[in-house]
Amino acid sequence: MTVVTVMYPRSEGSTFDFDYYLAKHIPLAKARFGECGMTDVRLFRGEGTLDGTAPAYALIAELFFPSVKHVQDAMARHRAEVIADIPNYTNVQPVVQLCETL
Repeated sequence: MTVVTVMYPRSEGSTFDFDYYLAKHIPLAKARFGECGMTDVRLFRGEGTLDGTAPAYALIAELFFPSVKHVQDAMARHRAEVIADIPNYTNVQPVVQLCETL
């Protein structure tokens, strides 16, 4: 299982529209990447840290695919459309990492 982890950093002046993200962006990603084998999406809103400070990330998304090949296919086919939607809900560039489940 390959997981695409998308992390949206928090910083002074950063914005994130959770309503738009949940109502528009996630359905778009599910529709496009789902046809390429994505099996699940898990979303985590940053709430804080153990010492009470602000979280490093506003949101972390995990997109689950059967293999790296499925991720590559999804990105080749739909990356441009999904990436073009980012300015509609945030003014930050997400950090993206591929992970292998253990």
